[in-house]
Amino acid sequence: MTPPSTSSIRVLIVEDEPLIAEAHRTYLERLEGFSAVAVVHTARDAMQAAAEAAAGEHPIDLVLLDLGLPDASGISLASALAGLRPAPDIIAITSERDLEMVRAAVAHGALAYLLKPFTFAAFRDRLDRYRRYRTALPAGVDAASQAEVDRAMAELRIVDDRATTPKGAAPQTNDDVARAVRDNPDGLTADEAAKQIGVSRVTAWRYLERLADDGTVIRHTDYGKGRPKTRYQWR
Repeated sequence: MTPPSTSSIRVLIVEDEPLIAEAHRTYLERLEGFSAVAVVHTARDAMQAAAEAAAGEHPIDLVLLDLGLPDASGISLASALAGLRPAPDIIAITSERDLEMVRAAVAHGALAYLLKPFTFAAFRDRLDRYRRYRTALPAGVDAASQAEVDRAMAELRIVDDRATTPKGAAPQTNDDVARAVRDNPDGLTADEAAKQIGVSRVTAWRYLERLADDGTVIRHTDYGKGRPKTRYQWR
């Protein structure tokens, strides 16, 4: 892994599934101003990496924290990370749609959250908002006014899902198609996705192509019987 720049935002990726962790790292590498300093798969390794960094010259700035870890609650880890000095910021990542889980993550220090599965566009949007938040409210600097704090916090708010969904696309359908591909390790054709989700083949194909253009899925040509078909696989 390329050593992070001293001026970049230093990110710790915490995700128990190696393929998803690698996808997050790949997404991060596509963004300017961010560096993945470590990728870990357990709460224990996450705490150790963050604590060691906090004790050194280059502490972790941001933790991308999956809440479904195998050895401890992601909420508990968020609380422990908040006790470090300096404490890293946290963006919680979860497949849970339970609002109580979201509230708990926010209550224990998460500035924002991402619901799996998400596209690169959604990932980029959250990270761009976080970068603007840091710029508006830099660490170790006194805020000039309440208005300045309000402006910084406003950078983190997502007002409309359409901001991270391609024009003309329905957020729920986009999520359904992305989830179908993610949950099928061998990938899906447009026909297979359409049957699984309950939409037309053309609709499934349109959303799959958007996900491929976005870099969320990869296109493969399936040379079976008959005409070759395009198979879409989670990146």
